[in-house]
Amino acid sequence: MAALYEGYTLCGLVQAQNQSDSGIQGIESERDSDHVVVTDSTRSVTLYKVSDQKPLGSWTVKQGQTLTCSAVYNSHTKEYVAVSDNKVIRVWKEEDIILDKAFKATVSSDVWRVHSVPGGEPVVLFQRGAVRLLDSLLSAPQQPVEEVLAQEEAIRWSTTVIAEAAQFVIFQTEQKGDHFLYLQRPNLNAVQRYRLEREEPGLSPLSFSASYRDKHINLLYLYPNGHVYQSVVSVRGPGMEEEAQALPLPRNLLFALPVGEGLLGAASALALDEAHVAVVGVPHPSAGAGKDFLCIWNTNFQTLQAGKEMSGKIYGQLWSYSSKLFIPHGKSLSVIPYECPKSSLASALGKLRQARTEGEMRKIHTNNNTEIKRTAPVEEVQREVEGLLSRSDIQELQPSVGQLASSLVSRSVADPAFYTPGTLAQLVHTQCLCHSVCPDLLLLALERKDYFLCQLCLQLFPDVPEAVTCACLKTFIRCSEKLSIVVVDAQGAVLPTVFFQHGLEVLQTAYSDTFLLPHLKDLSSQQVILFLQYLQFLYLRYSQDTFTQTHGLRSPTLTQIMDWVCLLLDAHFTVLVMTPEAKGLLLNLHRFVKSQVRLFSELGKIEGSLEELQKIKVKKEVGQYSIEVIELF
Repeated sequence: MAALYEGYTLCGLVQAQNQSDSGIQGIESERDSDHVVVTDSTRSVTLYKVSDQKPLGSWTVKQGQTLTCSAVYNSHTKEYVAVSDNKVIRVWKEEDIILDKAFKATVSSDVWRVHSVPGGEPVVLFQRGAVRLLDSLLSAPQQPVEEVLAQEEAIRWSTTVIAEAAQFVIFQTEQKGDHFLYLQRPNLNAVQRYRLEREEPGLSPLSFSASYRDKHINLLYLYPNGHVYQSVVSVRGPGMEEEAQALPLPRNLLFALPVGEGLLGAASALALDEAHVAVVGVPHPSAGAGKDFLCIWNTNFQTLQAGKEMSGKIYGQLWSYSSKLFIPHGKSLSVIPYECPKSSLASALGKLRQARTEGEMRKIHTNNNTEIKRTAPVEEVQREVEGLLSRSDIQELQPSVGQLASSLVSRSVADPAFYTPGTLAQLVHTQCLCHSVCPDLLLLALERKDYFLCQLCLQLFPDVPEAVTCACLKTFIRCSEKLSIVVVDAQGAVLPTVFFQHGLEVLQTAYSDTFLLPHLKDLSSQQVILFLQYLQFLYLRYSQDTFTQTHGLRSPTLTQIMDWVCLLLDAHFTVLVMTPEAKGLLLNLHRFVKSQVRLFSELGKIEGSLEELQKIKVKKEVGQYSIEVIELF
């Protein structure tokens, strides 16, 4: 199932004059998967290393000049290309410091965009529809440029794709309420022109994305009413003759997104692969009004598979490079890593599960939510849920389970007297849920002190954000500090039993060091000391062969325990060194690590002998009693 992971801020947004504008004109992939070029809507181009969130270089045009086209990277020449004031093409290298001193050429017609793909030469698309290869254009910048578009026809969106070893420029236009799609190859006169079917009167597409697969170009576009359409265009279609009518472009309704009341404003849909679409600016079907989400939908099963709430204003912009989504919101540009594994059904059975009919699925949703939205008692809700979960086709009801859990959580938040811990645990056990589908579930469990449900979510959810993991950790530590029931480890350290019981799932939750460290720094020195004592206690206990696993809990590995020790020391080492209460603990840890290093050193000395033992062939016939002498050299 698709997942959205903990994101991070790449940079802040430049305040634009138009409040509906994010201030970002474009984001382009650079030399590899870890570098992007960000162009703001005014004067600057910045190169970022994504993993470090650090700018490696920045270039700005003079005051009074404006960048009118987002910069791209030319992988052939290792240069950057951008356009200022519509007609001035600028080319520079990374080592160039002052942009105005780099190469520039003025062309004869206004430029719409410069497009570049890995391995391909940059192409220039003019506002009137003409296309030129960059090198050819720069060899004669003032060459005449033909007009491809009709009068009052304007480009609204464009991109370029590689298909059958050839580069195609695709752009969408609008003329008096009609919308057209153009497909053009540089250096060829053949242009394919299609007319898009009309949507409801007055509705124009909000976003487009294009990809090449199965020898066709697949076009995905979203309308304000939530309808997402797909059109397939052949790269070998007929060319457009002069004065010829545009061909109708067939379309299929891929799915209809929930829009709530009214129409969508700033929204975007982006195809991630053949089965998954990322959507921003569309309401989450289980969240309340006023919340903006980034979601991933599975188009094969028509299901929401991941969702993440985005704070601040959404601008309807979305880019995807190297399994990362780039989204401007509020006052920052965020990077959200994602994963879209192939459907387990498709890989295991070789075919897609037959989806339920729309009417049947709607009936299931209605029955579940009607029961929950009423003021039904807990017992009645439990009976309804048990009836749903008793079905043999529970995996087909994944959207129902997600919506059901979200409804239960929403009612529990609104009504302090209502809570169904057993029912929520049953829904989590189906493994049809994840944190992205029901983001408030873990926080509700913490609020209600339902530590069993917290453990269950930490154990079964693959996408728990580091901030939530740390919130669980802090809660367990605070509870431990308040309780008087304790155990004592071998060194005499006092450890509350509640921490020992509930801390084990926290240690096994997936995390990224980069994202977890800032949250760990919020722990107080006393909390860090208690946690380190706990980790030391666990390591000693789990390293003993005689230790038996706690009933119902998975044991963390020794590596997981030591990783957490290292994280805590990285986050608080300076404070711990200056804290008198931590001196004994740090000395114990030092002696412990020193003994472990000595142990591994001794094991290394006999590694060769142990390998020889493995090579010795065991005799097939061995009686009830035998003695064998093995000589080690």
